[in-house]
Amino acid sequence: MSSGQPSYKEYGLSRKEYEQIKNILSRKPNNLELALFGVMWSEHCSYKHSKKTLRLLPTEGKQVVVGPGENAGVVDIGDDLGIAMKVESHNHPSAVEPYQGAATGVGGIIRDIFTMGARPIGLLNSLRFGEFDQDRVPYLFNNVISGIADYGNCVGIPTVGGEVYFEGAYAGNPLVNVMCVGVVKKNEVMLGTAGQPGNIVLAAGAATGRDGIQGASFASEELGEDTEEDRPAVQVGDPFLEKLLIEATLEAFSTDAVIGIQDMGAAGLTSSSCEMAARSGVGMELDLLSLPLRDENIEPWEIMLSESQERMLIVCEEERVDEIKSVYNKWDLEAEVIGRVTDDGQLRIKKGKDTLAEVPARFLADDAPEYDPPAKRPEYLDKVENFSHHQLDLEKNKNYSNILLKLISRPNIISRSWIYEQFDHMVRNNTVLLPGSDAAVLRIKGTDKAAALAMDGNGRYCYADPREGARLSVFEAARNVVCSGACPLAVTDCLNFGSPENPEIFWQFKESVKGIGEACRELGISVISGNVSFYNESRSQAVYPTPVIGMLGVIDDVNNYTDRAFKNPGDIIVLCGKTKGHLGSSEYLKMIQEDENVYYPPSIDCEKELKLHELILDAVKSNIINSAHDCSDGGLATALSECCLSGSLGAKLDIKIDGMPPEAYLFGEDQSRIIISLNERDLDDFKMLARRYNIDLTLLGHVCSKPRLVIGNYIDLFLEEMNDKWSKNFADLPS
Repeated sequence: MSSGQPSYKEYGLSRKEYEQIKNILSRKPNNLELALFGVMWSEHCSYKHSKKTLRLLPTEGKQVVVGPGENAGVVDIGDDLGIAMKVESHNHPSAVEPYQGAATGVGGIIRDIFTMGARPIGLLNSLRFGEFDQDRVPYLFNNVISGIADYGNCVGIPTVGGEVYFEGAYAGNPLVNVMCVGVVKKNEVMLGTAGQPGNIVLAAGAATGRDGIQGASFASEELGEDTEEDRPAVQVGDPFLEKLLIEATLEAFSTDAVIGIQDMGAAGLTSSSCEMAARSGVGMELDLLSLPLRDENIEPWEIMLSESQERMLIVCEEERVDEIKSVYNKWDLEAEVIGRVTDDGQLRIKKGKDTLAEVPARFLADDAPEYDPPAKRPEYLDKVENFSHHQLDLEKNKNYSNILLKLISRPNIISRSWIYEQFDHMVRNNTVLLPGSDAAVLRIKGTDKAAALAMDGNGRYCYADPREGARLSVFEAARNVVCSGACPLAVTDCLNFGSPENPEIFWQFKESVKGIGEACRELGISVISGNVSFYNESRSQAVYPTPVIGMLGVIDDVNNYTDRAFKNPGDIIVLCGKTKGHLGSSEYLKMIQEDENVYYPPSIDCEKELKLHELILDAVKSNIINSAHDCSDGGLATALSECCLSGSLGAKLDIKIDGMPPEAYLFGEDQSRIIISLNERDLDDFKMLARRYNIDLTLLGHVCSKPRLVIGNYIDLFLEEMNDKWSKNFADLPS
């Protein structure tokens, strides 16, 4: 903020937007009002470049209780219960201050869940970094993991799953996406509404300071060479205070005194107040003298734009104020009256008797300009689409055992145990299936049900074909929950892209959204919440287009789930689905190439995919399979390795490869494939199911007690040697 009278440009506004604001107010805005418009019309808060495109997504359905637009979405799981879920990005803060950036990302998404009236039960994360040998990447990686672990562990919510990938495109702009889920009774869902004029507005939780000021604006611009100077825009969290805030808020809900509530997240007090007022078609008057502050000298614009953590805005009837205050005071938290709901539709900011700003709440919250920027197909796709396996010199690599060892030791494939062992994934005693399988499984207390959760995205696929890559991300997330025995139910998404003002990037965004919408409609599920993160660029290099999918599935019987580990020597190993040997955009192809060339991803047959889901779910319900694992990164050989290493059992596979290069069969990443193991006595029943669903089966071999993985005449490795490569400590990777 400059000295003197700031211009509209300093608030991220265009000349046209400034003129629009003058028309709305019928006068020039003052400095504070300009700050309010600047933050609420920023990309991060207004979605002004994405709103139109996002309307292509399916957001309604018979099981949707609350869709996009609230703090989180809620989906009906039966038994009069709902699951609240949402994913948010904290990319730019994590690039500047990775520990606090990641930690406050966790804190913020937790608040989105419990403000819906839901008890948070699980966290997941989706992370992207540059290659481990690039500048700052080990520093960013280690501090992001520490920030996630420390906040989640201290607040007492288990981190149960997620994903992490390393690609050169993310070197200057890591992606830190955090997902939270919670359980709520359907008739106790809370919304961010203000109710009727005369209601009282309270601020509860932490006092307001200068941390995180203009954080939303910071998230709406590219990272530059002076990124380190943006540290004041990064919030600082207190997980112990957040734990108290969760309990106090849920107890306040139980009194039935709370009419509406909203987290003071992006844009802080400004967004929470104007959005609550706009949803109810009312106004709100706030007195900044009543707000608890950490610094008496903080300016009004700093107060309104501060993103200090662990703060809630609450609305109740006047006669119930003391009731709410006593609940928060019991938990050693402040809850102070800072204003009231009015009937004039204005957001009015006062300091005692002085009026500092007066702006229609609706124009701040809902009526930001909408843009539909030009979109242009990128020229690099011509090369992508002309890819052929014949361009590759596949014959120079004959030692497939060594290839597999190299593949499973790569950062994108090695075991994530070093990461998730830093997370408390057992706190609250709901975790049924521990991290490390295709999906996390959490018990829904008071029912026989369990929630299966997965996060998936593939930036390399989406760079090569945004539409198909996004579809593949949705289907892989669905396949992962299916492998646990759960039926896919709902999606939350986080859409990470470069600048929407670049026509090629906006084309990637639009195509990706179309792909997500198509896949969700094909699955018969809805997108109930999400987040768009633009301007993920540094030094003019954009990240890969990276739509991340958070998938919820439900298991009717918590005791009837499966994981990827082979269980019993003698079990038959079967591949469900067809192998075509697609190597485009595969991890194997990346490994053998010296450059970053990306080629078209595998395609997917929706009908076959859905039938595969039905087959696996039917088999799990019938108790005739002992393990299930999706074939994805690294292909068939890698997936088999993970099944063996997870169960500490070997496998002997009688494979003969005809019609394609061995590399393509072993390491190709064809979709709609699941490896299962089952007792030999159940094989005929499984074959009969497969015929019913018209799914190709390949009998690969059997699980064995000898600690070796033998794949035909191609691969012969001892598990100990494989485990030394696969279980490598991330801290020991070259940097």
